[in-house]
Amino acid sequence: MTGQVQLSGGTLALVGGAEFEAPCKVFDSQLLAESGGTEVLVIAAAAAFENPAEKVAKADAYFKKLGATVRSLDVYNRRDANDDALVRTAKSARFLYLTDGSPMHLRSVLKETQLFELIIAAHRKGAVLAAAGAGATVLCDPMIDSRGGAYTVGFGVVENVALFPHHINEPDHIWDRAVDLLPADATLVGLNDHAALVRTGVGDWSLAAGSAVTYAAGGSIRTLKKGPIKLR
Repeated sequence: MTGQVQLSGGTLALVGGAEFEAPCKVFDSQLLAESGGTEVLVIAAAAAFENPAEKVAKADAYFKKLGATVRSLDVYNRRDANDDALVRTAKSARFLYLTDGSPMHLRSVLKETQLFELIIAAHRKGAVLAAAGAGATVLCDPMIDSRGGAYTVGFGVVENVALFPHHINEPDHIWDRAVDLLPADATLVGLNDHAALVRTGVGDWSLAAGSAVTYAAGGSIRTLKKGPIKLR
């Protein structure tokens, strides 16, 4: 599949899920240092129907222990994502974090909006962009449709990679369906909770923490270990 966005700027982190919990500190502290700032802009749009305020409060308590403050960007629908006054604050962000929740809702909120353009522009200029669970899924293309396990079009920030978050916690039949339907030119990544794939600019990916597996067309399955990796 052909991606829609080409990036070459700051660090990108894809987190398998269970963000803002103690095991994630090993990579979040490094991401914070790489951002060069002490503030994290949390965008909980994916959790719009799952008490986003609770998600933000969890992030605030978590990052406070890392010496940082959290600012919430309260964008929960497309109107919000195109509100000039609301989204312009993303321009100056040095560390942006898309939370877990509903990938289909997040895609509908951000697709072809001012906010998504600002997020990408900030990242191109060197800002850290982290995304967990649903957020990480949407940044990839192809994207797994959480409603049934088939594939749909993601944003293409990460091309030819489909992310399967919460890997070991999901039923086997959902993974099997994702394997069966995987496009021939894509790699499926099963990323567990508290695990993160990290890449700076257009460099190689690295498994920063946790565990993951990949499946490529032809039946090649690999268990990833910490350190530099190639997804293709």
